[in-house]
Amino acid sequence: MSAPFGADVVAAVCRHMNDDHAADSLLICRALGGHPAAIRARATGLDDGGMEFAVTVDDVEVPVRVPFAQRLTERAQIRQEVVRMYREACRRLGLPPRAAG
Repeated sequence: MSAPFGADVVAAVCRHMNDDHAADSLLICRALGGHPAAIRARATGLDDGGMEFAVTVDDVEVPVRVPFAQRLTERAQIRQEVVRMYREACRRLGLPPRAAG
């Protein structure tokens, strides 16, 4: 993993995803992370090329890496990319994305 973002940024993003967007993380891991049977997902890290999750499948927690569509160089790009991944996951799963807000 490359380290363009400091540990404080990574921790803040993971905390935000886990506290406020756990369901979104689960959709991302099901559709883009190759674990359609996952019942839980939590963000564990990220770098310029992707986001790391721990997903629970059949009562076993396994690591999952979901690559970003492009290398990220700025913190503001993280949110944009996670929103893109969420929308792509919804599209692949045939679910309507919730309204931005």
